[in-house]
This record gives sequence, structure tokens and C-alpha cells, in this order.
Amino acid sequence: MSIFFNKLLYLIIMLFTISLMSFIVINLAPSSFFASGELNPNITSENMEHLQEIYGLNKPLYIQFYSWIINIVQLDFGISFSNGEMVKEKIISRIPVTLTINVIAIFFIFILSLWLGIKSALMENTFFDKIVGQITIFSFSVPSFYLALMGVLIFCVNLEILPISGVHSGDVAKGSYEYYKDMAWHLILPICIIIFGCIGSLTLYIRSLTLEILKTDYMFFAKSRGLNKFQILRFYILPNLYPTIVTLIGLSLPGMIGGSVILETIFGIDGMGLLFFQSALSHDYPVIMGILIIGAFLTLFGNIVADLILLKLNPNIKK
Repeated sequence: MSIFFNKLLYLIIMLFTISLMSFIVINLAPSSFFASGELNPNITSENMEHLQEIYGLNKPLYIQFYSWIINIVQLDFGISFSNGEMVKEKIISRIPVTLTINVIAIFFIFILSLWLGIKSALMENTFFDKIVGQITIFSFSVPSFYLALMGVLIFCVNLEILPISGVHSGDVAKGSYEYYKDMAWHLILPICIIIFGCIGSLTLYIRSLTLEILKTDYMFFAKSRGLNKFQILRFYILPNLYPTIVTLIGLSLPGMIGGSVILETIFGIDGMGLLFFQSALSHDYPVIMGILIIGAFLTLFGNIVADLILLKLNPNIKK
């Protein structure tokens, strides 16, 4: 119970800190939604002052922040400047796509990194090991936006085998089998880009850790007992790898969610990343703040879940 309470307290403190820092940075911006003329380029100063009064933007910053925090506690993220829609509804409609992409990507990153890292360690200094080494170097050396652009150019423009943008075609009935099949077809390339961009560092770390495990005394003891490779893998290697993998995946969540802004913008995916990009361009601060808080919550929650799984896998950490 004490561990759960500490994690909950950590979540609250971090969310408050992120909220405060985000609020300060946004209000330091040289322009605003109304001043930039996004609403109406010919708006008068009197009308602008009236709108700022309606949205409470003419109040001192500490009062604005206090009101915003009170509303957030009640799950009220305010009203979007751009179209008057409730920010909560606007963001909630985009969360499923972003989560779907990242959850699927995390699953395959876990499976592929584990397989490549262990097999590469078991086949140290072989041709396979060298190929995996080159792939991992290429993976964390090339920016994800470059991979995305090259993927679009090759598979969508030149070969024309994958859709160039969006999540689904407009002529497919929603909820049908064809709808989900079409969605999967649209998401193949973005998910592959995320997997390839994240798999390198994790594979390299698993390989390094596996090599250390193979050189330990208990591994020599296991081999002397006549255990086969499968038994050694199951009882000695994997139990020592799982805690580290869970920790690394938890630490990679912020980068993956942050990277959604770039990928969703390039592929025209109607998720949280694209919404954040559009809101930043139009200075729609309520939406920006809402996405930052929800994104921070999802990231922190993912890290807490990873920590709890780690405690389950290795109870000695409690001590």
C-alpha cells in the first residue's frame, strides 16, 4: 500500500510541476490566438479585449493558473479557441489512434529486440551478429522524420503499395471488418517507422546484458549440469533480462509519445500529435495545455505500471 501511495503522490507532484512549467512557457510566447489574427484578421481592439475577458485572459497569470488547475481537477480542460469545441472531447476523440499505434509498436519492439539481442549475443562475432550490429547503429543514427519521409517516398509514391496518409479510406463502413482491415493497412508504415527507430538501442542493450549473463559463474554451473540452450534461456537468461527490458520500455514512452507529433503530421494521422501541431500553429492554448497534461499523464502512468511490473518480477527491489 505504501508503494502505491508513493507512486500516486509522485504522479500528482509531477503533473502539477509539468502543468506549471507548461503554463509559464506558453504564456511567455510572443503572440496569442487573438493577437495573431487567427480568429479574424480585422478584429478591433475592443472586440479583442472583450474576447480576452470572456476567456479570462485579462486576469493576472496566477489567477488564470489557479482557475485552470481547479478546472483540471474537475476534468474540465476548457474551450478551444479555434472552434469553440470542448477541449476534453476534442482530445478524447484523438487518443485511441495515438494509443493504438504506440501500444502495437511497443509490443513488437519488445518481441523483436528480445529475439535479436539474445540471438546476437548467443552468436557473438558471427555474420548474424555483425548484421544486427549494423542494423542497430542505423536505427538510432537516422532521425525518425527522415525514415518517415523516405518510407512515404518509396512505398507510397514510387511503389504505390501503401496509403500515403490518413487512418482509413472514406468509402469503408465504420465498424466493419473491412474498416479495421483498411485501418491496419494505413497504419503499417507509421508503426514500422516507430519500431525501427526504437529497436536499435534496446537490442544493443539486451545483447550487452545477455553477454554479461553468459559470462557469469552460475551460467558455467548451468552448462556443467547439462542443461540445453532452451533451458538456459528460460531459467537463467530471460528472468535476468525482463526487469531491465520493462524499465527501458517505460523510459522510452516519453520519446514515443513525443515522436507522435512528427509521425502523425507527416502521415496525416488524426491523432493527438497532429492535433498538438495544428494547435501550436494556431496558438490554441487550451488544447495545447490539455494535450500536454494528458500526454504527461499517459507517460507517467506508463512508467508507474512499468515500475509495478518490475516490482512483481523482482520483489527484492522493495528491500
